[in-house]
Amino acid sequence: MMLDNLRGMAVFASVVGHGSFSGAARQLGITTSAVSQQIRSLEKDLGVVLLHRSTRKLSLTEAGASFYESAKDVVTAADQGRIKVNQLRDELAGSLRIATTPELGVNHILPALSTWMSAHDDLSIYFLADNHYIDMIDERADIAIRMSPQIKDSSVATYPLAEVKQMLVASPHYLRQHEKITKPKDLANHQLISIDLMKDPNTLDFSSIETGKKNRVKITSRIQTNNVFLATTLAKEGHGLVRVMSLDVQKELASGELVEVIPEYSLPHFVLYAVTLDREQQPAKITRCLEVLKKHFHAAA
Repeated sequence: MMLDNLRGMAVFASVVGHGSFSGAARQLGITTSAVSQQIRSLEKDLGVVLLHRSTRKLSLTEAGASFYESAKDVVTAADQGRIKVNQLRDELAGSLRIATTPELGVNHILPALSTWMSAHDDLSIYFLADNHYIDMIDERADIAIRMSPQIKDSSVATYPLAEVKQMLVASPHYLRQHEKITKPKDLANHQLISIDLMKDPNTLDFSSIETGKKNRVKITSRIQTNNVFLATTLAKEGHGLVRVMSLDVQKELASGELVEVIPEYSLPHFVLYAVTLDREQQPAKITRCLEVLKKHFHAAA
């Protein structure tokens, strides 16, 4: 009922502004009879006559003159609201909420977006940095960065950014102090720093790069955590092996603080995705941000 009244107010304001039903019909793109019906319905809902009708002209009643001022304000407010919505849709303005893990955020997402963020200071950006899965609707996230072999969710649109290698790493100090590892079965004599964010964190499925032969091994854990940064720090301190994504330890591998264990065997790969809610039309701020992310990761590949 409220929506019908708002539509009727817009029609009424147009009739008064044009001084005729036919003029309002042309502006609104509807028939003259439809305009007349809207006015009758509005008068019935309000319980008053708004317009004196004659064959030559229309004139406002006292109630109509008073109501016209309110109708004009409503139409003006609606037009301004539409303009603001269009600006948010088409311009890089408003707020943008990006969900990511702390490690990916610091090491990859911020470097990817830093220059772009500086160039668009009308855009307010909020980073939700958490290792746990977040509900995009509950957290009002515009873009989520997710690592997964694949995403099966019809409510979201996915944009692959990079294939990510999963690897087993340790510090050189740890490897010097413990039995040599040349094949997966040697891991039975070692300790894994377990990250419980992963499914079956203590079970590792290796494939020989040379032969393709698969090996499943289970490693014991004395130390467990729910945080990737803490796990990699423990590994650097020599407390055990850790299974991580290559993107999370690029700096440590480059510096030699961590080294890959049995590189002749591979673990299952993951895909780094940018994820948005599945809509017909995305605001410009989201599409531009996705473009920047894709360009960054494709250049780094």
